[in-house]
Amino acid sequence: MTDLLDILPNFPTQKYVRLLPSLEKNLVTVADLLTLDCVEIAKRATLPLLDVKRLCADVLEHLRGDLGIGEANPGNEDAAADENNVNGKGEVKKLRKSGKEVVDEWEIISTLDDDMDHALGGGIPTGYITEITGESGAGKTQFLLTLLLSAQLPAPHGLAAPTLYISTESSLPITRLSQLLRTHPLLASHPSPPSLDRVISISTPDLESQDHILRFQVPVAIKRHGIRLLILDSVAANYRAEFERPGVTKGGGNMAQRSAELVKLGQLLRNLAREHGVAIVVANQVADRFTGGSGRASPMAYSQKRERERDMQSSPLAKRSLGVNGAMPIPSSSMNAPMSSIPGSSIGNRIGSRDYSIITPDPMSLDHQQRWFTGWGDDPHPSYTSSKNVKTPSLGLIWTTQIACRIALIKKPVYGRARNEIMEEGERGEPVLKRWRRWMKIVFAGWAMESGEGLSGSVEFEIMGEGMFAVKHGRGVDDDGEDVL
Repeated sequence: MTDLLDILPNFPTQKYVRLLPSLEKNLVTVADLLTLDCVEIAKRATLPLLDVKRLCADVLEHLRGDLGIGEANPGNEDAAADENNVNGKGEVKKLRKSGKEVVDEWEIISTLDDDMDHALGGGIPTGYITEITGESGAGKTQFLLTLLLSAQLPAPHGLAAPTLYISTESSLPITRLSQLLRTHPLLASHPSPPSLDRVISISTPDLESQDHILRFQVPVAIKRHGIRLLILDSVAANYRAEFERPGVTKGGGNMAQRSAELVKLGQLLRNLAREHGVAIVVANQVADRFTGGSGRASPMAYSQKRERERDMQSSPLAKRSLGVNGAMPIPSSSMNAPMSSIPGSSIGNRIGSRDYSIITPDPMSLDHQQRWFTGWGDDPHPSYTSSKNVKTPSLGLIWTTQIACRIALIKKPVYGRARNEIMEEGERGEPVLKRWRRWMKIVFAGWAMESGEGLSGSVEFEIMGEGMFAVKHGRGVDDDGEDVL
């Protein structure tokens, strides 16, 4: 078996010593034993069917025991030697923890804002990997610095424990941390305020040092200092420097190696979170998502398409001729947004905002599916500007499968009215950037409800000298992030 002892270290392999070499030779994994038919496995490995059935049942039983799920073990002679069993007498195993015990042991780190905590289901929990992603200036570092300090507070805001900050790019911003300690309403007035002395900072300039620190030094630091929060800022920097530098081939072998490294990193971080009860928060960068030529062309194309659709509705003959001449383009898999986003589209209105598969040639393609797990591109009615500003978190789908929660920080510009006075002869002023508006969007999480499509359900927040706070007023915002008058 290629991964049996990695998944079940206490599995009694001596009973199946005749089967394991053949299974390993034919690359049969634990996942294959659980998902494939026993007949298919027996043919593939050329083994007796009854022995394969017995092995599959035993693996399933030990996995259930490892998860603490009750299961009877009648007639198991080696049960006494198995640490997963209670006493080897065929008694039903009990759950490791009751539901009440799980709830009582649920530990979270607050963002120090009630609205943001409510959207997160209480805060950032321990035992999981949480990702904060967004473009530059969206507020990722401010979010992480707030967690560094709030984790030092006693419950219900924190864990009353030191924190660890691992930087892959710039050093820890001590000046901003000191400002938060002085000016944040809760931190400055708390009877047990956090301290910079309880923030441990480590720098990892390359991928090799990052792996060494996470694998050997971090577990020792967690036990020695009682660390309960680990922040990695950012997870993509060293991988970009290692695998995207000039001179490195960009073939399939290079991508496969990077994917394998990401899987190892995810497994390492999950083990740290689960075994030590640590909350692991990683920052991730984003890249622009480019659409093909069949995407939205311009606002002029919108008006032309609306005119064609009105003609198609008014005349059956025009409808037939429109289809023959190909005036209505066939959607391709490279389109990031559905046809329902076209203003005035009667087809999109009849289909609805959620039934994308009807007009998508390949609904299972990554281009179509990624809008629901990246945080961008899921708005059913985006504006032209919004559709051209779609982002994708770095490290791809492989890294997405390693994390338990993704929080996208989205920012949009707010422009003032165009200046009408003449600046110079024949020249007029242009719209002026007034400020940025920012939202926190829960893309997916196992303990909190995800935000809706687009910015629906997202929490708007602002960054001030005192910290990050949710916007309390109900001022409207259009698709381009401009103030609604």
